[in-house]
Amino acid sequence: MSKDFIDDKKLEDILAQVKPTEEKIETIINKSLNKERLSLEETATLLQADKPEWIERIFKGAEELKNKVYGDRIVLFAPLYVGNKCINNCEYCGFKASNTEIDRCTLTIKELQAEVKAMEKKGQKRSILVYGESPDYDADFIAKTVQAVYDTREDKGEIRRVNINAAPLDVEGYKKLKEVGIGTYQIFQETYHHETYQRVHHSGPKRDFKWRVTGLDRAMEAGIDDVGIGVLFGLYDWKYEVMGLLEHTIHLEEKYNVGPHTISFPRLKEASNVSIDDKYFVNDEELKRIIAILRLAVPYTGLILTAREDAKLRREAIKLGVSQIDAGTKIEINGYSDDDDEQDINREQFVIGDSRSLDDVIYELLSDGYIPSFCTACYRLGRTGEHFMEFAIPGFIKRYCGPNALLTFKEYLEDYASEKTKDVGEKLIQEKLAEIEDEKTKEKIEAKLEEIENEKRDLYF
Repeated sequence: MSKDFIDDKKLEDILAQVKPTEEKIETIINKSLNKERLSLEETATLLQADKPEWIERIFKGAEELKNKVYGDRIVLFAPLYVGNKCINNCEYCGFKASNTEIDRCTLTIKELQAEVKAMEKKGQKRSILVYGESPDYDADFIAKTVQAVYDTREDKGEIRRVNINAAPLDVEGYKKLKEVGIGTYQIFQETYHHETYQRVHHSGPKRDFKWRVTGLDRAMEAGIDDVGIGVLFGLYDWKYEVMGLLEHTIHLEEKYNVGPHTISFPRLKEASNVSIDDKYFVNDEELKRIIAILRLAVPYTGLILTAREDAKLRREAIKLGVSQIDAGTKIEINGYSDDDDEQDINREQFVIGDSRSLDDVIYELLSDGYIPSFCTACYRLGRTGEHFMEFAIPGFIKRYCGPNALLTFKEYLEDYASEKTKDVGEKLIQEKLAEIEDEKTKEKIEAKLEEIENEKRDLYF
């Protein structure tokens, strides 16, 4: 049986004891740039580095590391809410059991397929399915919905990777999801601070801190070696929560030799029938510090910046280490098939800040020199878990990600892009090809790009 590995006093003591200096900060950043994961003490030093010049140095280091490990690609996905029934009473969530104002709904398979088709018509290739915690949403139900998503096609569209955001399961439940080929299983602890956790989780299974914090241990034991962690920033001190995320990362590395595939850092947002306490509010500058420090602390992991944040902040924050964003996001039940731009707070878990279309987000990424990617090659070729770590930790994964990003983006340009996006996108692809020094590699990529122009799809290295 896995134990609760979060020690509040230890993390708080480390934060209290470190003393940042310019020399220490430089040494720590250089270690990170060598693609080595930072220790708790090193990360705490960066967290306590409050001088403007120190913060700027951390930002520059994070930006350099992102370019070194991930290059200029940004992976795109979209969330799909399957059901919002919930038996938990979490004071920060619009789906909480006590909220009688929320419209409760669970998609039928037919409705789910309509949602998927609507997403595919826009060009989406990756999705994360989101579920409340309810007896109705057991492993068998989740597996059935995952299979339905994979089986649903619209013209040239398909969802090639289905990730999951759901309640923790037992080992047997996770095994059922592994059988249907899920991607990442994502569980956010929300807060790693025990006292705060008990205060904000009033009732329901989620009140059990240990069951939740060990949820990904059971996933690993079931053979799911691709997992994601996260914190809801705003519930407790943000510096402590970053330490909690790193402690969780270290635990997974030490026990399973596999760290988290992704780390998420959503902020507390307005939601139906929720009163927000701003005591631990995280402002925009603090969020940017969180992103930069996480990038330096865990160089190999993907960092996810969601559409909770507005377009301006997302544009500023991406360069600090973000590797994945959602775009064209709808979080209302039946939101994609309804295609209504108006948000209804009683049909969604929280209010999103960036409701732009997928094409608009892609156009902006292109304007900033990024290559949008819908790549799923690592997952489908078995480059997950320890195998992924072997490539990701030294930065070798970039060798596959760049070419595969170009191929999946080319599909988007051929099948879904607006004219302005296609014009800019084609120019950027040619620019990226010109940067490739190895002629054999360039020829292979050019050959596959030509195949895509000739109606071939789903090509990757």
